Amino acid sequence: MSASRQLSLPKCVVAAGGIEKWNEHTDLVQMLKVLDGACTAKTVQEALREVKGIMSFGHNLWAYAYLRTLYNKNDNLYYKVLLADPNLLLPVCYTPTVGEACQKFGKLPMFPRGCYVSLADRGNAKAVLKEYAEAMLPKKESGEYDCQCIVFSDGGRILGLGDLGSWGMGIPIGKLDLYTVCGGFDPNRTIPVILDAGCAGREGNTANLVIRDHELYTGWKQDRVKHKSEAGTQVNTAFFGPDSFINEFMSAAKELFGKGCLLQFEDFNSNDAFPLLAEYREKFLCYNDDIQGTAAVAVAGILGGIKIQMPTCADLGGEARKMRFLFHGAGSANIGAATLLRDEGGVPVDAVFCTNSRGLIWKSEDGKEGSFRNDEQKSVAVTGKPSCGTDLVSIINHLKPDALIGAVGVVPGCFTKEVIDAMLTVQANKPNGGMRPLVMALSNPKTQAEMTAKQCYDFSDGKCIFGSGTRFEPEMVNGKMLVPGQVNNFLVFPGMSFGAMCSECSTIPERLFMVAAEAVAHSLDEKDIEAESVVPNPNRIREVGEAVSVAVVLEAQKMGLTGKMLGATKDEVDAELKKMSWRPADVAGVPHMILTSKAENLITTNYEEPVMGA
Repeated sequence: MSASRQLSLPKCVVAAGGIEKWNEHTDLVQMLKVLDGACTAKTVQEALREVKGIMSFGHNLWAYAYLRTLYNKNDNLYYKVLLADPNLLLPVCYTPTVGEACQKFGKLPMFPRGCYVSLADRGNAKAVLKEYAEAMLPKKESGEYDCQCIVFSDGGRILGLGDLGSWGMGIPIGKLDLYTVCGGFDPNRTIPVILDAGCAGREGNTANLVIRDHELYTGWKQDRVKHKSEAGTQVNTAFFGPDSFINEFMSAAKELFGKGCLLQFEDFNSNDAFPLLAEYREKFLCYNDDIQGTAAVAVAGILGGIKIQMPTCADLGGEARKMRFLFHGAGSANIGAATLLRDEGGVPVDAVFCTNSRGLIWKSEDGKEGSFRNDEQKSVAVTGKPSCGTDLVSIINHLKPDALIGAVGVVPGCFTKEVIDAMLTVQANKPNGGMRPLVMALSNPKTQAEMTAKQCYDFSDGKCIFGSGTRFEPEMVNGKMLVPGQVNNFLVFPGMSFGAMCSECSTIPERLFMVAAEAVAHSLDEKDIEAESVVPNPNRIREVGEAVSVAVVLEAQKMGLTGKMLGATKDEVDAELKKMSWRPADVAGVPHMILTSKAENLITTNYEEPVMGA
């Protein structure tokens, strides 16, 4: 199958003679041997034993490589394993492990899954997609390619790790695994895509790694061509203008797969992400998960924090409108959450604040001066230069927020004890002692987090309610076991996308993301509330995804956005979505092959039988 692909593989892989020849690199041959020997499972139980054994080393990168190998051997079994223990395995196949996996993606064996569309393919993007579809997708009875969804990235801002270029393919692949496990998408009808527009040198990623110039780098070994936009920011030149590469790609996808194929932007630099979303959101069925999905799950975490304190509250949004919010960091995640709370949640403008590296974001009366760096930051700026200092403690003392949400991405550990003390003092000085402060450290991966769960609980003596973007272990606090909620997009985007796709939405407005956030918060059960987890336990992720899908469909139907009516009531919509949802078949009798290196005479085996800068 891979031998016939000349357009949709990385150019260097094609030049090497295809995937099998590429995997004859000495290091890759040895890794394939190890992974092939480690991955021999034919049943879910065997696969769980194998992956848990690998995880016992305490480092999940090898477990990630194991899961990628399992997918390549038997994708049906792979999804059954993820569904059998999502709480254990989703952090392996996606965040936080996928961050390190992307930093080393080219050092892992190359497998067929994934479509690479390079700037060298300009004018020919449709042919690239068509080749991949012919090799990897089923067809409808009409003969058309059957594609439900494409997740595409340029690798320009992978998590909080910076520009990883084509090695960022791990993100679209992992994202689509969650589309399947959490949302019900058929994995055989999805395409992970890297749009290869070049890659920065080692100065462009936070760990200062050699990526673009590594011998196993699979992308275009040139720097990105950028220019200053009208907003004064540096953007990828190829993505804008009358011959936009993004427009060519999205138009090709729509022509090949129909207007109902959902197109999701993923991990673009914020300077590109906002204007691209604004340009295309009404032209294609698309959204940007870093802006909108992250915003929705952050709001879900906020509403969940309220529910922990008020378990019987039916109007969580109403309680949020009484609060004050400080977003530390002004990348796409925080700006998206701040504007969603303000514009769709009804939180007053003067109760939502954002910071960047210059302190509290402000603008002059005429909007011509201020501390904002782009139009998006300007949209959340306060009017008038603030009288407080630029440090976080001074800003907290000045604004007196009830919730502190961090998504800085590049300043790990910035939520210090002094910061938490300031948040506690704000509440202590309010009538009746105020409320328990809500603190969320959303930056990924763990090395970039604003603080750990243990630090938050220790600094506040358990008084703060904590949520995080990465996963932290449970902590015993004052005799009570607390489980930090991982405020991760997988609680929103699978259900959002599945609902929008199944109901044939024409567009995905912000209102649907607010509805999704509310659905996640209302999915908290008694155990979640007792453990003070601001979001539901990942073991119920499919249940949460279904709740989000139902809420999205009902609201979209109400707004007149759907091309298909799925039901008049919650129960009717739920039943219809369950019929349309994909689940892995019985694994018995499903043969698959592992891609092997001919140079080492490895044998193919049949098998029977888952933030952002300031």
